[in-house]
Amino acid sequence: MKQFYETYKDNEKLSPLVREITWSNNLLIMSGCKTDESKEFYMRLCIANGYGKRELERQIDSMLYERTMLSTSKYHDLIEQHPAVGTLRDSYVLEFLDVPENYKEKDLRKSIITNLKQFILEFGKDFTFVGEEYRVQVGNTDFFIDLLFYNRALSCLVAIELKVGKFKPEHLGQLNFYLEALNRDVKKPNENPSVGLILCTYKDDTVVEYALSSSLSPAMVADYTLQLPDKKLLEAKLREIAMLTEGNDEE
Repeated sequence: MKQFYETYKDNEKLSPLVREITWSNNLLIMSGCKTDESKEFYMRLCIANGYGKRELERQIDSMLYERTMLSTSKYHDLIEQHPAVGTLRDSYVLEFLDVPENYKEKDLRKSIITNLKQFILEFGKDFTFVGEEYRVQVGNTDFFIDLLFYNRALSCLVAIELKVGKFKPEHLGQLNFYLEALNRDVKKPNENPSVGLILCTYKDDTVVEYALSSSLSPAMVADYTLQLPDKKLLEAKLREIAMLTEGNDEE
């Protein structure tokens, strides 16, 4: 309690926030976060989502703050063009999934459905599940979207395409087609344009940047891991981006 007092007594920005979350969550944040920015991030996350101790601990262990900051830095221009994409990240941690050693997209999709509560926790509690292999009909042909969600905060549909393997530019063409079909035939008049996410095993950031630069639809390409991330690696990437940003500002 002495450490708690000394940490926040002169911090006008954080001291009001600590009063809005539980003592257990305060202890987790105080011991697990090094910077005021990360502390504020998790405090506001707890307030917005009503996280309990277990949920918050999982988010800290999966380094949600670092992953969010990296994604925002890398896709700053894209988010400015399509603000809705800002709710998505370019990296997800799905360590809770139980998939076979040589799994296929079908196995990944089924495991996500089985562990839907944890999947939504990773994506954000504003996401609600709409359907698996959601059918859209274009002309006389049926097409199936791997996973379809609805984001309450954005008032829009979110289509997720699963890819076991490396991202290819043609994946984005497929997703844009699905988004157009959703906007024309599924989206309600009071809803915002649909958003898309390609979730793949691996992606080359340069290839992704080229592919997204000419895309008119609000879409993001993200990779996923089935284990908790390397903390030192993520922190090093954050420092690298911070240095590049400072260098650009000086110029």
